[in-house]
Amino acid sequence: MSKSAQYKHTEERVHSHDERMLRWLNYIPQRRIGVFDHLRPQRWNWYLVRRPMERSLERQTPEPLTIRQTHNLRLFWLDGIFAAASESFYLAFIPIFALAYGATNQQVGWITAVGNLAGAMALFPGARLMEKTGKRKAIVVWTGGGIARLMLLLLALVPLFQLPPALAILVITLLNGVRAFMANFSNPAWTVMVAEIVPDFMRGRYFSTRNLTMGIATLTFSAAAGWIIRTGNQWQSDPYLGFQLSFLLAFLFGMVSTWQFAHLREPRTRGLTDLAHQSGSLRDAIRSSPGYLGFVISGFIWNFALQIAAPFFNVYLVSHLGANAGTVGLMASISSLAALAGQLIFGKVLDRHGAGWLQLMAGLPIVFLPVMWVFYTAPWQVGLNNLVGGFMWAGFNLANFNLLLQVTPNTGRARAVALYQTGVFASAFLGPLVGGYLADNFSFHLIFILSGVGRFLALAFFFLFALLPMRRAAQPHEASAA
Repeated sequence: MSKSAQYKHTEERVHSHDERMLRWLNYIPQRRIGVFDHLRPQRWNWYLVRRPMERSLERQTPEPLTIRQTHNLRLFWLDGIFAAASESFYLAFIPIFALAYGATNQQVGWITAVGNLAGAMALFPGARLMEKTGKRKAIVVWTGGGIARLMLLLLALVPLFQLPPALAILVITLLNGVRAFMANFSNPAWTVMVAEIVPDFMRGRYFSTRNLTMGIATLTFSAAAGWIIRTGNQWQSDPYLGFQLSFLLAFLFGMVSTWQFAHLREPRTRGLTDLAHQSGSLRDAIRSSPGYLGFVISGFIWNFALQIAAPFFNVYLVSHLGANAGTVGLMASISSLAALAGQLIFGKVLDRHGAGWLQLMAGLPIVFLPVMWVFYTAPWQVGLNNLVGGFMWAGFNLANFNLLLQVTPNTGRARAVALYQTGVFASAFLGPLVGGYLADNFSFHLIFILSGVGRFLALAFFFLFALLPMRRAAQPHEASAA
């Protein structure tokens, strides 16, 4: 039998198997609707929860999906929702947790810096392990989904040991560093696996809908986390109980996310050697991609300017404007709500004007956001900042991701993307250290102003050395196509 005939026979066998499974799945709900079903609490009927999501997936795709694809897409959707809920309970509150132990601004900067450095160091080892073993799901489940989330449980247990404040702050820094390392160690394997799970013909609609539901989860649980921390800390005057409850919930939601991802059916690949051959030469990738190097350098400057001030906004909000953990959660919810609106609008803007134009237009208002903190005197004013910022950041992040795909070549893309991400994490390591030193020895206002100036310089560098070379390189192709 020829290879084409074997392939056709295998395809027909899989199709017939899918048809049998579909008939069986359709038979099950019919059997559930029986004489005694009025006595059964329908809220426990998993089919009634699962079926609307599957119908939504079917509406998003222009081509029919197999049962395996539907199964994976549903679980990956749920994985994103629970992951977003988990992040809402810890991401904005680890620096505030250290602040409760009396951490200085420089120590808060070290917490963020060590986490970012660990993330930068994890990318290439994670990619190499994936290439050698090919066990993508196992790497994600045991590192990013397992060890990284176990650190959240250990963070919740820190107050039980009654450590001296200096030692507790050191432990928080180390646990957050391990969490960041393991989360980023799994990123290459996660990216490769997800690219195969979501078919090309439905990625746009699927990811936009998934991001929307994740944003709703973030919006809901960020406010809940702030309320839990505030209420828990006030109960029996325990300054750490609220943080413990929040980190425990982050661990539990994270484990549900890990469980969903662990039950994905890993797609079959063409072979591990294909991944290695596609790595390409980084030097050739730089030479063949006009604007790539400018994009990397502007990204480094942009993220360095961000991280000078980013770890200290919530610290300033609590220590200088009189806010509490509940207010911090509310401000995060405002940003998430504005980002939802941005995701609905900026997709059309991107298609109409292009990623480079959108990044410039969304980036310009972001330049002025840290400078506005100099003039704030009350917590409610920060809400206006977060409202504008959440909306604009949705457009900027959308444009930045699409630019990264445009400016990196097909051959050597893995290494080119890894170089960009390493630059981002390296700047995110240096920025908090500089910001913490300046905040302790000068003022918060200085780092807010420097952050705005740095963002403006990064945008100017991006326009001159990334966007313009990309447009000049595209003109001959457009002329030949015309």
